[in-house]
Amino acid sequence: MSLILHSGNRNKNAYKALIAAEYTGVEVKLVPDFEMGVSNKTPEFLKMNPIGKVPVLETPDGPVFESNAIARYVTHLKADNPLFGSSHIDYGHIEQWIDFASLEIDANLLSWFRPRMGRAIYLPPAEEAAISALKRALGALNTHLASNTYLVGHSVTLADIVMTCNLYSGFTRLMIKSFTSDFPHVERYFWTLVNQPNFKKILGEVKQTESVPPVASAKKPSQPKESAKPKPKDESKKEAKKVEPPKPKPEAGEEEEAPKPKPKNPLDLLPPSKMILDDWKKLYSNTKTNFREVAIKGFWDMYDPEGYSLWFCDYKYNDENTVSFVTLNKVGGFLQRMDLARKYAFGKMLVIGSEPPFKVKGLWLFRGQEIPQFVLDECYDMELYDWRKADIADEAQKERVNQMIEDHEPFEGEPLLDAKCFK
Repeated sequence: MSLILHSGNRNKNAYKALIAAEYTGVEVKLVPDFEMGVSNKTPEFLKMNPIGKVPVLETPDGPVFESNAIARYVTHLKADNPLFGSSHIDYGHIEQWIDFASLEIDANLLSWFRPRMGRAIYLPPAEEAAISALKRALGALNTHLASNTYLVGHSVTLADIVMTCNLYSGFTRLMIKSFTSDFPHVERYFWTLVNQPNFKKILGEVKQTESVPPVASAKKPSQPKESAKPKPKDESKKEAKKVEPPKPKPEAGEEEEAPKPKPKNPLDLLPPSKMILDDWKKLYSNTKTNFREVAIKGFWDMYDPEGYSLWFCDYKYNDENTVSFVTLNKVGGFLQRMDLARKYAFGKMLVIGSEPPFKVKGLWLFRGQEIPQFVLDECYDMELYDWRKADIADEAQKERVNQMIEDHEPFEGEPLLDAKCFK
């Protein structure tokens, strides 16, 4: 069977099919001397994919485009291919992670990368939103990989191929070590996969980027030369209106929309508060001795009960916390996914007990009188906890807040396995 892949030889979307072909035992040939912006604009190519995007796989039965579809086609060429798992539920989970890799990882990486390359309008709020969404996705992936070597089952599947190729884009172009170190299980997973023989044959030696690309500067419009005879004022104004800076052009072969500015957060519209959250976080971080006399006293001096609220949370399924490192990773993943609320929240999470099952309890300070709706909507961990508002008029509850902030041990009669802070 003759399979020909139309794409540049350094395209991570083409890598998906080429790696799947290595595992499947079929040959896929790349078109030699393929040139983006030229080869994909020919009438012959546009017959295979009318919008001119790559990759496109040419098969004896006709063309296939879209990289995930091409990878699936190649994988289906082998009956009972283990890349599709060994059961219906395996297949469902593989498709689940392929969608996740595309919609949560790749889409956010592209929203971060394209404006920096001048392929879309650069808007700092949009970039911030893309990075926050990417961190949330990587946090969820990190939690899953804390107790799994591969995404599904105990060997490489098509989900791993798609996920790794999408992560490859991030590791080699955007995500420096200080960024990925917050997701150690994702790091371990990525470097394990790219060094598998079938991956390495296609990807070669993979090196993590050491810097984030600077924002591409748009070229300034050339100024019209002055003529010997000055033009009338009205005419000059008309010409000035016509001069516009060039809009960034999308990469050849790709269609894209400029990211929309992030809408104003409702919490930013609340009346000003006397409590400056960053001041409290600095006091917490910098207090090394006399914590109760300095930090705790400072907290209550700063606390604004009209502008902020305190909440206790208790994990609903503590009986499942039978392995210490899995429990700690569960809490760590929760804190990573709460990154979207960093500007509006402070939290302490305690893992309690010397023997399993371990209890997980937390204290959170939120801007406003309720748990922010965007946190409830975006962070799925919230529903795993029972939440109740702290009543600081109750001295017992106020003392409980103090003990949780300072990691008091024993806490409620039990030792602490660990305490994690969100600040």
